[in-house]
Amino acid sequence: MYLLNFDVLKGMADFAWPFAIAVAWVIGELGYRWMRLPRVSIYALIGFVLSYAQTGILPRPSESAVLLLANVAFGLMLFEFGYRINLRWLRANEWLVATGLLESIATFTAVYYIAILFGAESLIALLLASLMMATSPAEVLRVINEQRSSGQVTERVLHLAAMNCVLAVFIFNVVLGLWTYQSIGIVWESVSKSLLVLVVSAGLGVVFGMAVPGLLRRLGSLSQDATIAFAIAVILVVALAQLLKMSPIIAALTFGFMARHRRVTLSQAQRNFGILGDLLTVLLFVFVGATLAWPRVMAGFDLALAILGVRFAAKLIGAVLFSRLCGTSWRKGALTGIALSPVSVLVILLLVQTRYLGVNLLDQLAPLAAATLAFAIIGPVLTQWALKLARETTTKEEN
Repeated sequence: MYLLNFDVLKGMADFAWPFAIAVAWVIGELGYRWMRLPRVSIYALIGFVLSYAQTGILPRPSESAVLLLANVAFGLMLFEFGYRINLRWLRANEWLVATGLLESIATFTAVYYIAILFGAESLIALLLASLMMATSPAEVLRVINEQRSSGQVTERVLHLAAMNCVLAVFIFNVVLGLWTYQSIGIVWESVSKSLLVLVVSAGLGVVFGMAVPGLLRRLGSLSQDATIAFAIAVILVVALAQLLKMSPIIAALTFGFMARHRRVTLSQAQRNFGILGDLLTVLLFVFVGATLAWPRVMAGFDLALAILGVRFAAKLIGAVLFSRLCGTSWRKGALTGIALSPVSVLVILLLVQTRYLGVNLLDQLAPLAAATLAFAIIGPVLTQWALKLARETTTKEEN
């Protein structure tokens, strides 16, 4: 009898994630068609509602194999995101690089000082500041693809988000080294280790970015087999980076960047990696919502609101200041800053990956829970709104 009950409970636990994905997809489609809300915002909200800490329908994300699938989903998005980055454009427009550095430094400084003002310890303030520098490629890319967006604002958001991502990963690893040893006296050791992580992770992406296109050309199947080949390669590079305790984020980004510059052309049918990418996207955003618990959200709510405000202002001002020098208008500079709002997926997966090092920052950084939940819902909406105001969307109205 007890064995039967155990089998039933285990079966219900195994059924929970497929059930949550189905519910999130249905509600996401309805929300998009009726209210024109970004699907990913709805997916994250459904994950939060169904999570272990709220309704208890989903098991703890750390206690299931869904974490690997979430990392694979993020890796696929990062690959496509890296593929959209044009290094020649950055070389030709140095003021865009300056914009990325300015708004990242401004965000880091503003969040650090607001956290200190609210009584946070120095290392916690540094961790919060490093994470809030980032702009999550997952939300940005999905909204851009969903809206079929193209234009000045779209391209600037993509390239600034890529710079944000690399800088945030680097600074986060430096601060994490300080956190691990609880000593400010080992700054150079932390910096050197973080540089090593970046170099080795980028090296993995370069190797895969050269090897996979070369293999496809040798097989004579560059056009018809590219999607499945790159999907398998992304899974391998993400798993290998995790095994070596490197950064899967940098490895997947570099892989996509190299694929572009090796003259591999992805057709329209291959965007989002087709049905596979769409399915894993639902899972990824449900996973992000499911990692957040309401008690943690409320515990750091006041500081989270302050962080939201100063981060938004820093990104906005940083994007506006050099906008004319970048060759665009003040208005489009402001819309670019607004579109840089999403951050949640990158933050959650960076924090989850720290568990491999024996550090559980998800439970120790309470303000991030509220900020992450807010950005998971509002961030994609702001990006969508900014792209529409820039008149760069071409989405057809659905009945």
